[in-house]
Amino acid sequence: MRLRIIGTIAALSALYLVWQWWANSATVDYATEVKPLLNNKCISCHGGVKKSGGFSLLTREEALLPTTSGKTAIVPGNADASEMIRRLTCTDPDDRMPYKEEPLTEAEIQILRRWVDQGANWEIHWAYKPLADVKIPGAGTLFSGNSGKWGHNPIDAFVQERLEKEQLQPSPEADKSTLIRRVSLDLTGLPPTETQVQSFLADNTPDAYERLVDTLLASPHFGERWAATWLDLARYADSKGYERDAIRTAWRYRDWLIDAFNSDKPYDQFLTEQLAGDLLTNPTDAQYIATTFHRNTPTNDEGGTDNEEFRTAAVLDRVNTTWEAVLGTSFACVQCHSHPYDPFFQEEYYQFAAFLNNTRDYDTHPDYPLLRHYKGNDSLKMAHLDAWLAQNANPLERERIKNLLKLWQPVYYSLEADSMVNSAMLDTKYLGFSSPSSARLKAVELTGRTELVYKTYTMIPGGAVLLHLDSTNGPVIATIPVKANVEGKNILSVPIRPTEGTHDLYMTYTNPALRGKPDEFGVQYDWFAFLSEFPGRGKADWAAQKANFMALMNTQCETTPVMMENPNFMQRKTHVFERGNWLVPGDEVQPNTPGHFPAMPENAPKNRLGLAQWLAMKNHPLTSRVMVNRLWEQVFGIGIVETVEDFGSQGALPSHPELLDWLSGQFVNDDQWSVKKMLRRMVCSATYKQSSVTTPELQERDPQNRLLARGPRIRLSAEQIRDQALVVSGLFNPKMYGKPVMPYQPDGVWLTPWNGEQWTLSKGDEQYRRALYTFWKRSSPYPSTMTFDGAGRQVCTSRRIRTNTPLQALVTLNDPVFMECAKHLALKMAKSTQAGQLDQVIGDGYKTITGRDISPQKALILKNLFEKSLQYYTTRPQETSDLLNDLACDQHDARVAALTVVANTLLNLDEVVVRE
Repeated sequence: MRLRIIGTIAALSALYLVWQWWANSATVDYATEVKPLLNNKCISCHGGVKKSGGFSLLTREEALLPTTSGKTAIVPGNADASEMIRRLTCTDPDDRMPYKEEPLTEAEIQILRRWVDQGANWEIHWAYKPLADVKIPGAGTLFSGNSGKWGHNPIDAFVQERLEKEQLQPSPEADKSTLIRRVSLDLTGLPPTETQVQSFLADNTPDAYERLVDTLLASPHFGERWAATWLDLARYADSKGYERDAIRTAWRYRDWLIDAFNSDKPYDQFLTEQLAGDLLTNPTDAQYIATTFHRNTPTNDEGGTDNEEFRTAAVLDRVNTTWEAVLGTSFACVQCHSHPYDPFFQEEYYQFAAFLNNTRDYDTHPDYPLLRHYKGNDSLKMAHLDAWLAQNANPLERERIKNLLKLWQPVYYSLEADSMVNSAMLDTKYLGFSSPSSARLKAVELTGRTELVYKTYTMIPGGAVLLHLDSTNGPVIATIPVKANVEGKNILSVPIRPTEGTHDLYMTYTNPALRGKPDEFGVQYDWFAFLSEFPGRGKADWAAQKANFMALMNTQCETTPVMMENPNFMQRKTHVFERGNWLVPGDEVQPNTPGHFPAMPENAPKNRLGLAQWLAMKNHPLTSRVMVNRLWEQVFGIGIVETVEDFGSQGALPSHPELLDWLSGQFVNDDQWSVKKMLRRMVCSATYKQSSVTTPELQERDPQNRLLARGPRIRLSAEQIRDQALVVSGLFNPKMYGKPVMPYQPDGVWLTPWNGEQWTLSKGDEQYRRALYTFWKRSSPYPSTMTFDGAGRQVCTSRRIRTNTPLQALVTLNDPVFMECAKHLALKMAKSTQAGQLDQVIGDGYKTITGRDISPQKALILKNLFEKSLQYYTTRPQETSDLLNDLACDQHDARVAALTVVANTLLNLDEVVVRE
């Protein structure tokens, strides 16, 4: 017995020694063992924000530099010689690290010691590595057609491999009623029609589901559903934001998105047009409209604000939005300091900002640049003039004139004027002159310019504005008479004396009618354009064509705010902002991308178009991963990377990294950036088609369904909940595109006291259009949408966090919109069958919403509810009349009133507000 005990002890000792040897010799994984430890314990003092003691762990290059003390913190291959290891293990509290914090555990210290001894290798964060070729698990056998294993496409192979490691089994396929509702809501955002449900349930062919998917992908409602998701990223709104939050006409961008998704515009082109559509060769109106993506930043119309401050804020917002929406990476903090956790330096932030810093927008009240939408005869006039220019102007002259006609650009904004004497920015927007007065326009390019076109408004006619070179006493090169306004014509022109070079222009103004009235203003200006002579002089119709040009310049058009690049003579410089403060510019920087990513394509221009080309490179490590993950999150309820907004080292690790890389590679290469092909692959997988029914064991093992052992079960978005209620009630108006609408909203919710704008209920069935088309005011978003976690759209929003609050039930039970839907659903139910067939009435109502038959238990509960409600309303005719007063029925029909209560309950069932 004693010998047996000794033998056991010896065996255990041997095992311990083997384990110790293995533990000390096994390669430490930087990404999963070291980096999380450094981020949690060290980098707050030794990273991008602070470099205490001259030691930074942000990159390997910095970490190996001598510290302030002269000692080397990390000596690769020699932990004993590394100051960092000594400071982690010393007992003196003034020396021991982390300073004034809990010490690291022995196990944590051993990880770092072994890592240093093994060479202190610094791996690239997984998301910043190039896409790797990934083999499909079991390729050649799993999908051979006769293997008998679970799965429809390679997605299932990756999922099954993980499930087998976890000793889990996939769930059975959901029933057909569940599947059609699930995939219809996911692909179109709308529930299936009764006809679609009946047709699918009756179709027993092997490819019935795949043909259903193809039908949904081809539906025009597909584009609406996916545009709604992108609008959160684009911080889309129908107002400008900030204090005044005035109306902005940007809805054509929303319509562009719908068309882009419906036409399956390749994602690389989709990005390029939004970032730089105006820089493409001969851009179309649609490509200009696409750039509203970055023109829809807030504009501050409040009096007394600094326009350059808010122009700068818009540029930085575009930087941060590009990184979050396209690259799924937090970058905003790099405005003030190098990134705390990822290898991005402050200088790189402003190098990136330089791509976006040379656009014509300037926080102007009119939202310039504006794409002008000609209609009718004006479109014909524009086409005739363009044809004439093609024959009589060189390409540069033709482009210049077309830009003025389409965009009123490039111009010098009057709000850039300075050195004002008795002149002022009226309402901080327009240069106004009293008499006598003067102001300056800085650095105006005059070479080859012989005509001044300007936008003006006269308050008191008389006098003139003189343009002087370089000083108020300089030579006069133009005289602008101040005449009475002519209706419909406030863009005028005068000749300029030919002058070479770039000069400051001083404007002086006198008006005899204003003598002795320095507090009155006679004239104001919006912008100035300095042009060369209108081409084609000497041609018989030259004067007529020039008159046509000026008439079109004055045409009143609908407009859309878009992007346009500064010409060379208006280029801005970009500087690093010390501590992120725009008032403290540091070193000048040139456009460039962060050094830890692939370089820009060869010969790519250093502007927004070159930036778009960089983002759309097939070897870019983030662009395809982020988009694929976003599509997955929308379909499965949670991304392969849960933090869809943060692929950085502080974000969540992917649940299925090989699957993410395989899908990303397919997206770029086989799919050629096709969103529809990628979505088809996802929703046709067995993984997607699983039943969402769970078990206590599975709920405990995997509450968030990260392992994908069951189908997704997700609460519908705010828009989908409203749209579904409209559809099943029969109120839904499927009209697409156009100006935003205003459905019912109580008075007083939308207050704009500064200009008296009112929320006006849209007429007829316009109020029953999809939630996508509801007017979106940044300072007062539609209340029921916000109750269901809609995005405020002040900034880019990658992910809506789902919540469950009592307010949500109050909306669906009491909101007038949902009550109206319940009443019309009740009327629909009442008309569908005879009065005595209550079971069928309730069953039909349930099936209308869910697509499946009601269970006996639920039917009994709803039947009892109906009978109690019927008894209530039978004895209360006035309440019945009040409830049904807007229905085309007998307003004293207690049966319809009782069915309204039942319908309202149906719209609030758990299986109705979620998709299973």
